[in-house]
Amino acid sequence: MTRRHFLRTAALAATATALPAARAQAFPDRPVRVIVPFAGGNTLDTALRLVAEEFRKSTGQPMIVDNRPGGSGFIAAQAVMQAAPDGYTLLMPNTSMLAINPHTFAKLPYDPEKSFRHVTGFVGASMVMAVNASVPGRDLREFVEWARTQPAVSYASFTAGNSSHFAGVLLNQRAGLQMTHVPHNGTPPAVQNLLGGHVQAAFLPLLAVKPHVDSGRVRVLAVTSPQRSPMLPDVPTFREQGYPDLEIYIWSSIAAPAGTPDAVVERLNVEFVRAMRVPEVREKWRAMDFEALTMSPAELQRFVAADSRRWAEAVRISGFKASE
Repeated sequence: MTRRHFLRTAALAATATALPAARAQAFPDRPVRVIVPFAGGNTLDTALRLVAEEFRKSTGQPMIVDNRPGGSGFIAAQAVMQAAPDGYTLLMPNTSMLAINPHTFAKLPYDPEKSFRHVTGFVGASMVMAVNASVPGRDLREFVEWARTQPAVSYASFTAGNSSHFAGVLLNQRAGLQMTHVPHNGTPPAVQNLLGGHVQAAFLPLLAVKPHVDSGRVRVLAVTSPQRSPMLPDVPTFREQGYPDLEIYIWSSIAAPAGTPDAVVERLNVEFVRAMRVPEVREKWRAMDFEALTMSPAELQRFVAADSRRWAEAVRISGFKASE
């Protein structure tokens, strides 16, 4: 190889390396779309739109919230898998998609470990164990004692095969109960059946039952968060009452297609974390009982792996298998 040829080859290689880095440095130079696996209009949708506004202020580019509900998150996941790995199409996966579905479905249209790149955690929210006001027992210990004497006790979840379902499975196993699981098509019908006494207990988001706690129609026996909720400071956590395995977050995160460049992932992480730390955003999230999960990609990977191991046990205990 002549010296001239060597220098030309080296220059071309340097240019090829510099181009992706330059594109990443300019990122984003057009709108970023976040595909979410649920319908719009709920509190999680509101939380994302608050972050989208801060993203626009920081980058000058809009963030588009693209709601694609259905199919246990498969529709949203496949849309992001098929997108260019350039950081302009993102996914908001949740607990079920990354930590539960792998254990309940015999086959998934995505690989939770290989199809996406973690960007950051997004929100975490606790659940509560709520009971109809007619149920005896002022705390979890008294409820367990009462339930063991009953011929039939049932609990509601907001759907089969997710954290609200398997929280009851774990409590059954740890407390020696045989509560019957009654799945519902969403949170509102689960709340209505709890209010009507058609089920004795339910594992639901705190905000869904708070008005009925205030009215005296429902009691909350425990919260799944590591600390007591400011909204219900007198209600102890499951851990305080001897059930550390019931420390459960319902969470969502932000992911990009596999193959997205490191520099783009890093920039997205910086922008999402910055937005989630804005005091006004945090204040509005607290009012929705949301906690910002500001994690690095590596931290999020460890978090998801640990959560997946926990739900694998609950699924195994339950024997539940999702339909294809």
